Parts: sequence; C-alpha cells; structure tokens
Amino acid sequence: MDAFFASVEQRDNPSLMGKPVAVGGFSKRSVVATASYEARKFGVHSAMPVFMAKKLCPNLIIVPVQKQKYSMVSHEIMEIFRTYTPSVEQVSIDEAYLDVTGCNRIFGNTEKIAVLINEKIKKQLSLTCSIGAAQVKFLAKIASDMNKPDGITIIRPEETEKFINRIDIKKIPGVGKCAMKQMNRLGIKTLGDVKKFSRKLLTGKFGKLGIKLYNFSRGQDNSIVKTEEKRKSISSESTLNRDINDMEKIKKMVLFHSQIVGKELRKRDLFAKNISVKLKFSDFSQITRQKSLNVPVCSSSAIYRVAAQLAENSKIRKKIRLIGVSTSSLSDGSRPVQMDLFNPVKEKTDKWEKLDRAVDLISEKFGDGTVQKASLT
Repeated sequence: MDAFFASVEQRDNPSLMGKPVAVGGFSKRSVVATASYEARKFGVHSAMPVFMAKKLCPNLIIVPVQKQKYSMVSHEIMEIFRTYTPSVEQVSIDEAYLDVTGCNRIFGNTEKIAVLINEKIKKQLSLTCSIGAAQVKFLAKIASDMNKPDGITIIRPEETEKFINRIDIKKIPGVGKCAMKQMNRLGIKTLGDVKKFSRKLLTGKFGKLGIKLYNFSRGQDNSIVKTEEKRKSISSESTLNRDINDMEKIKKMVLFHSQIVGKELRKRDLFAKNISVKLKFSDFSQITRQKSLNVPVCSSSAIYRVAAQLAENSKIRKKIRLIGVSTSSLSDGSRPVQMDLFNPVKEKTDKWEKLDRAVDLISEKFGDGTVQKASLT
C-alpha cells in the first residue's frame, strides 16, 4: 500500500488531501509511523523523530495513530487479494505476497490481474497500492517499490537477468551499513556485480547473507508464498514519555500492555503458557524476564499478575524508558487442555477470562476504552 496510514487518514478527512501529513504521536519521543508523499518531499520518513520531522517540514500535520482502523482496512485489503488467489501471504499490515500461478485462466495474464487488483482497491477503498510481479518473491518485492505511488512493475522471464544486473545492492533485504562497507571494498554496486564472486568467498565475507546474495544474483529464490503462518508470540510495548522507576507506575503500564495482549489472544482464540516482561532502561540496556505456566491462559488479569510479579522481582535500580509484555508457547483455544478439578487458581482465572470476554464485546460495540480497569482510569 502507498503511505498506508497517512493515506487512510487523508481519505477519511478530505481537508488533509494534498497536505504534508505524518501519522505518529505528540510526545518528545514520538516517531513518524507513516508520512504522506507530500511530507516525503521535505525529507520526512518513517521512524524519524516527530520533532525532527517538524523541523524539516514546519507545516507538517501530525495525526494520531489509530491502529484499530488500520487493521480493519488491512483486513478488507487482504479479502480483495483473496478474490483473485487463495495463496496470500500477509507479511505486514499493508503488504502481502500473492501466488497467482494458474489464475490466468480465470482473470487473464499477470499484468491483467495486477491491474484488476489495483482498480478494485481504488474503487472499494479509495486507496492506492503499488504492485510488483516476477517469477520469484524477492524480485516482486523490489519491483513493487520501483514505481510508487500507484504503480505496476512487471518483470517478465526474459527481462529477469537484465533487471538483476542493474538492481542497486542497497535495495536487497539484509544489506545494511556494515555489509555496505564490505560491498564498497569489493566494488559491488549492483546485484549483477555479485556474480563476479564465488559462493565460498561471499559466504566467508557475509555468512548467510552471502548465500542469499549468491542465489539472488542468479535469479534464484526458493521461498514460497506461505498462506498460513502460525503466530509464535503476541506482544505489546511502548516507549514512555518520561523515564520512570516508581513501581506503581511501572505496574500500571504492565497492566495496560497485559490488557492489549490478552485481548489479542482472545480475538485469535489462543492461549499462552509463557509470559515475559521486557524493560529497557534509560541507558538503553534492557532485560527480559519470563515465566512458564502450568495451565495456558488468555485472561488479561492472569497475564498481568504474572507480568507484574516478574517486574517486581527484577530489582530495578535504573529508570525505565520502555515497558513491554509478551506471551509465547501459544495453543489453539479450540483444542482440549488438561483440566485440574481441584485447582482454585484455575477456577479464578476462568472467571476473569469470562469477564474479559464480556469487556471485549462491550469494547467492540462501543469502542475501546469504554470499560477499563480502575487502576487505568
């Protein structure tokens, strides 16, 4: 999708159309989540501190992040993709790989399918996307970035080698600043230049990245479109407006994130056996503390009790700038679990779970924040 969050905000608020917009927060530590193309002309980009973005573009309009709205639009986008192929691998909230092998019998050739998808998203959602098509995933990804916004780039089989020879090496996923220093020493400027070197040399210089570069330079990418990727963990974290070391304030933030994580577990009908707390300190050092449970849970209250205890036991001596709660070892809620008939803790957890699910229904109907824990009000 093109400048996804910003484009959604411009669509929903016509007064923002044609103006430099950044979706982000308002605190000193906030960063830009997405910038509109009007803002990008001034050098504003994702992950840039908001204060810096305002210096580059004094007329920049900051719009608060609305995750729930973007998630709903994302779901609509993925449903549009699935009308053209069942093989859809969503890799982020605004990006996916589609395998359209065999779909030409119904919709026409690859270019025709790309046009149909592009037009349907415009018609139904009033948003634009950019599409890249190739025989392998990494080339399709690179092609999708070539003609933004609202562009379609098709790399036909007979054009693949020529295309590879001129791809800027910086555009290859995994090639960062450290790798670029070695690239410069070897005189590698394009992916085509990689073909001058042996697999052994590239592996010695770059490790796993070297193997990937060797294969990519020859148009080889064995990764497939994965239609179902099981979630391994669900987490929530945030950087605080001010560094804190007060345990009550820390526990309040732990509760806030426990509720978000619990709600996401219940939404996906998942249970978690492992709960962990992440604390990043003012000097940017960080610790993670984890506990494994006998019985998997999805109750926000159960998650909070464990997470809060982990935070208390961490013996915090430095101020904290970031707090996060994470769950892992997830299991499907529809599967039977071993029950303990004489476990009062399990019975209490079940009662909290029922209450949490009732709150979820209220929030879904009337909006987030309608009902909150007393300690968060």
